[in-house]
Amino acid sequence: MGGWRDMPAEELEQQYSPSRWSPRMGPEEVIQAHLAATAAGTQRARAGSQTSLHVPYGNGDGEKLDIYLPTDPSGTFPVLVYIHGGYWQCLSKDESGFAAPSLVSQGVGLVAVGYDIAPKGHMDAMVLQVRRSIAFLVERYNRIRGIYLCGHSAGAHLAAMVLSTDWTEYGVMPDIKGAVLVSGVYDLEPILHTYVNDALNMSWEVAQQNSPLLHIAPAAPAAAACKVLVAVAQHDSPEFRRQSREYVLALRAAGWSVSMLDLAGVDHFDIVEKLSEDSYILTQVILNMILRA
Repeated sequence: MGGWRDMPAEELEQQYSPSRWSPRMGPEEVIQAHLAATAAGTQRARAGSQTSLHVPYGNGDGEKLDIYLPTDPSGTFPVLVYIHGGYWQCLSKDESGFAAPSLVSQGVGLVAVGYDIAPKGHMDAMVLQVRRSIAFLVERYNRIRGIYLCGHSAGAHLAAMVLSTDWTEYGVMPDIKGAVLVSGVYDLEPILHTYVNDALNMSWEVAQQNSPLLHIAPAAPAAAACKVLVAVAQHDSPEFRRQSREYVLALRAAGWSVSMLDLAGVDHFDIVEKLSEDSYILTQVILNMILRA
């Protein structure tokens, strides 16, 4: 078979430990710096934006959204729905608003999605929560003109699972115009054999049914109109980079409009932290995707 199945356990752990691949600082330091940067950026965004915070989209404790409105929110506007990473077991929407200032100043809203992380949350439930958050937005906010998904790491996995949703089960048809999937995991099977699954406690069946790579719908007209961008960092691990390449190829084979962006000079963490900067290439790519639609 080759690939990850032939790796010694220690190597597989390293491949799925993004913090071990940053050239900027050590594993613990880069994680702490990421928590600090995303929290501080979110605090700045909340202080400088018109917001609706902790909006419940369901009854669960974690089922809340933070909404950052455009500077001039008259009429309708597009929104970027941001789904945080943290390997499905840390971070929250309270560290997920850092990209808002660059967006709201250009007439784009940002919605940060909360979901129940492990060990309280399990994979099936997280996927359902994120799907329900999108359905809630469609039902409650008629001023939204087009939804764009953005997920980082575990959040990219959850955003990819949103793309595979059968919306007839939810009674809505979201107008998802684009998705930006940053340094994600699209096949969960390798995760089963690493420390990451200690908290998730996924079975093989759960990993299979929640692997976006295995659930790519043939592109219907709506999907063909949805632009998907898969972004990876130069300093992501080879396994993360492989997963992104394989997901791009699978989407393309199914008729989706997909492209890949390989970002130089960044690692698994600052690839998304820099979305707080107007001039950052990925910020510009996202704005171009939304404003040219």
